[in-house]
Amino acid sequence: MMGMARKKKVKRFGAVQAVKELARERMGAPPVAKVVPHKNKKPAKHKATLGKLLEGEG
Repeated sequence: MMGMARKKKVKRFGAVQAVKELARERMGAPPVAKVVPHKNKKPAKHKATLGKLLEGEG
């Protein structure tokens, strides 16, 4: 059975949202965030040799 249509939820005024919208309008969108590498992750100790690189492709 079909029920009654739901009412649309009225959005409350948010000062933060309004300020952000004005800032984007005036200054443009903020720059894209840079990906920061994880500081606890250790890099590989040894570089791959040419033989291992060629094995992986084949």
